[in-house]
Amino acid sequence: MTLVEQTPDTRSAIGAMDRKGRATSRGWGTLATYAILLGGALITLGPFALSIITSFKTPQQFSTESPLSLPAPFTMQNYAGLFSGELVDFGHSIIVTAGYVLVVLVGQLTFSILAAFAFARLRFPGRDVLFWLYLSTLMIPAVVTVVPLYLMLTEAGLRNTFWGIVLPYMFGSPYAIFLLREYFRGIPEEIVDAARIDGAGTWRILTRIMVPLSRPIIVTLTIITIVTHWNNFLWPLIITGSPSLSVITVATASMQSQYNGNWTIVMAATTLAMAPLIIIFLIFNRQIVNSIAITSFR
Repeated sequence: MTLVEQTPDTRSAIGAMDRKGRATSRGWGTLATYAILLGGALITLGPFALSIITSFKTPQQFSTESPLSLPAPFTMQNYAGLFSGELVDFGHSIIVTAGYVLVVLVGQLTFSILAAFAFARLRFPGRDVLFWLYLSTLMIPAVVTVVPLYLMLTEAGLRNTFWGIVLPYMFGSPYAIFLLREYFRGIPEEIVDAARIDGAGTWRILTRIMVPLSRPIIVTLTIITIVTHWNNFLWPLIITGSPSLSVITVATASMQSQYNGNWTIVMAATTLAMAPLIIIFLIFNRQIVNSIAITSFR
């Protein structure tokens, strides 16, 4: 075997070649990462962009030109048709949906905060057993409860009513109670003790200390609740059959079957259904990113 002695210049050249090779590998890796992310973004955003473009086309253009062509002429007649009352009363569906989401949001936050505070800070027999028993209901698929809920609310005479849509969701959810309880437990006990020494009662501690200090998790739950129930489809479809109580998802789905030859107006309805959620994301994008971190690590 012949050993070749490496001079300093040779070692330097070899080191430079290694660094260049690693830099080239990192460059290709970065390029592949960006290509995958770009492909994912196009796949995710493509249907939304297609829906928006189609909503501004005339039915004639949509039927004669490529779906990817830009609107020419640009028209708002599809949106006007949604609110004219001749085809569908879409404005009423938006009002019903907004009322449903608002009632559920207020109810869920109120009851979840009260329950989470009790599980986190109050002492009573069986507290932890009751909490974990309640939390275990998260493992029950929501679809399993649809039939029993339907039968119960029908027996109570709440089928085809606004409260029939709202009642199953307006009380605290296990997920919200779990997140709030963990956040409440993270607040230093010394702050609560100091408030008690100053004469604050339980209600005052909850409303003046715990809730203000828990603003990030409450904002997170607010966003999650709005998005979840704005998109809720199955339960409103089952419990109501009246067009006057159609939420926006049910109204849009019924338009897809009723006007399947007029996709421009269906796409206008779909775009309107998405618009509030897009606006919420644009306004609260920082809180949404924080919410992902909070719900991931807690």
